[in-house]
Amino acid sequence: MIMQSTPVQLGTKDDRKAQLSIPAIMGESAVDASLIPFAQRPVIILGAGIIGCATARQLLQQGFSVVLVAEFLPGDQDIYYASAWAGAAWHAAGGITPDQRYLQAVTHRVLLQMAQDPESGVSVVDAREYLEQPPAPDSAIWGRTVVSKFREMDQTEYPSDFHCAWAYRTLVTDPTRHMPWLGRQIRALGGQFVRHRVQSLQQLYEMYPESRVFINASGLGSKTLTDVLDDRCFPERGQNVFLRTDQCHTMYFRNGQEYTYVIPRPQSKGVILGGVKQEDSLSPEVDLAIARDEIARAHRLAPHIVPAQPAEDAVRHIIGIRPSRRGGFRLDATQAATRTVLSAYGFGGGGYAFSYGIADALVKMVEQAERAHVIV
Repeated sequence: MIMQSTPVQLGTKDDRKAQLSIPAIMGESAVDASLIPFAQRPVIILGAGIIGCATARQLLQQGFSVVLVAEFLPGDQDIYYASAWAGAAWHAAGGITPDQRYLQAVTHRVLLQMAQDPESGVSVVDAREYLEQPPAPDSAIWGRTVVSKFREMDQTEYPSDFHCAWAYRTLVTDPTRHMPWLGRQIRALGGQFVRHRVQSLQQLYEMYPESRVFINASGLGSKTLTDVLDDRCFPERGQNVFLRTDQCHTMYFRNGQEYTYVIPRPQSKGVILGGVKQEDSLSPEVDLAIARDEIARAHRLAPHIVPAQPAEDAVRHIIGIRPSRRGGFRLDATQAATRTVLSAYGFGGGGYAFSYGIADALVKMVEQAERAHVIV
């Protein structure tokens, strides 16, 4: 997400909503703000991508009041709204800390439960992961403790040019279904969305002076928010191919120099072919050379699913700008006067794989802030 397009004009409906007082949000007449209990003061979330929305849902389920303020909302299709375009497969990340692994494990647990509801867009699929080299000690092998039916494949089951391969069951999320579903869940639980661009966290504080907890889930916006200016944040262009096919129930993943994935979308009857990361181009235009290369790599990985030259009417292109951060994502809490400010951004292409684990961690931080206000 990036908070840099045309601002909402003052006096519009959205802007008036953005400046509602807490009594108005709570459906009450004007009262002394000091008398409002902590849990009834809305938690204000900046950003309504997968991180912001996952957090809103879990806070609402715990009884907190929540308002999300963002330029892009669930259902939008701007390329800077990365949550609408993600590959969104649950895949154990390599090279991460034990605490970060647990965040992914929590996400898997929550998504597995969601998969029972077809409207959520979450599906359980088979996975085949091929490794060009022996797995390092901090590789994705730790995921075997989370996924079901994990096994090391026999050499006769995969091409001879790979060192080893794993089979397991995993989860894929269709963002075109999940984000609108998540938006409906949030509204049904009493959460509110406010479409509004802010240039600083201070502006948000002034919009909601009675609130005590603010969550910065603005993604790429943290690079330009005037009181954040995180120069580790950077935009990263992704371009994928969606191939329409009925063979959309197995994920294929190639680890190594020729990094490639084929991510199934069972509910959309197709697969996502990728991937590519570009820092030097933020173009919204399709690069056909990249598309041809992704199709060729996917064909080598899964030739029984991806033909060398698929029919033009079976192919469409997906472009999104990932909110990445050098050194990894930021997840922490700071105190600013009477406010607790939580930061959760910079997930790049891993937003969905970490989403509900990050939400769980943020809920615990909010509860810690609540305890500090209650146990005095």
